[in-house]
Amino acid sequence: MPEAVAGPGTRCRFVARLLGALSIVGALACSGTVRAEGGESASPERTPDYRQIVATSQAAIGRPLADIRMRDSNGKEVRFSDFQGRPLLISLVYTGCFQACPVATQFLAEAVREARRALGDDRFTVVSIGFNQPFDSPAAMAAFKRQNRIVEPGWHFLSPDPTQVDALTANLGFVYEATPKGFDHVTQVTIVDADGVIYRQVYGENFDLPMLVQPLKQLLSGQASREITMESVWDKVILYCTVYDPQTGVYRVNYSLFFEIFAGLTTLGAIAWFTIRELRRARRA
Repeated sequence: MPEAVAGPGTRCRFVARLLGALSIVGALACSGTVRAEGGESASPERTPDYRQIVATSQAAIGRPLADIRMRDSNGKEVRFSDFQGRPLLISLVYTGCFQACPVATQFLAEAVREARRALGDDRFTVVSIGFNQPFDSPAAMAAFKRQNRIVEPGWHFLSPDPTQVDALTANLGFVYEATPKGFDHVTQVTIVDADGVIYRQVYGENFDLPMLVQPLKQLLSGQASREITMESVWDKVILYCTVYDPQTGVYRVNYSLFFEIFAGLTTLGAIAWFTIRELRRARRA
């Protein structure tokens, strides 16, 4: 059982194991995330093959986003390329869903608020896309946003071109099936890097917060490391020292890590100074 706040190495190993087992966890958890409209579960005789669904979803990782034509809730045309430059979270929903999609969207809103509190308000973008076309129109997506009380900035509700829905879902590895009452589908949040490449998949109407925040930390830390400035170095240190506390369920900055980093740098500096001094003495001799 890990301590409330694990060390950086322990956290990294934990996250690696967590992500490595993601397909198994997703398959086991999906029975609670598949709903038909009205909240009824798919019947036992036609239960989807969760292992294959998750395998299809995982196969999308590393795939560039197709530049799908969409319209926002105001009717303005947008494409995925408009969101490049920072990480992107993609959630597929349909507005006729009365249980799973609203529950998942409201939980995602809570997770987004906590992630922004930990990582910064303007560090990533979120989009919810209505895949049931032509019914998930810009007006319907705007109503869905209001009904779920989504007020977070940087969160867009989009309607894809009906002719590109199949390309969109195939690109994201999103599997759904029409039923007499709506659609059966696995609830999925796709995490995309700043260059528009799919980086992670997160499953479930709710999930442990590190499943969303850790990949975002990795992406933002990578961006910071590519920009070698004092600001980017400090940004990387802050990201490194932001840790998840399972007792409170929130992220916080662990200031003790600053002292560990300072002590490590001081030790390395002292070793370097001692080595250089001894080399100079040897040369004089």
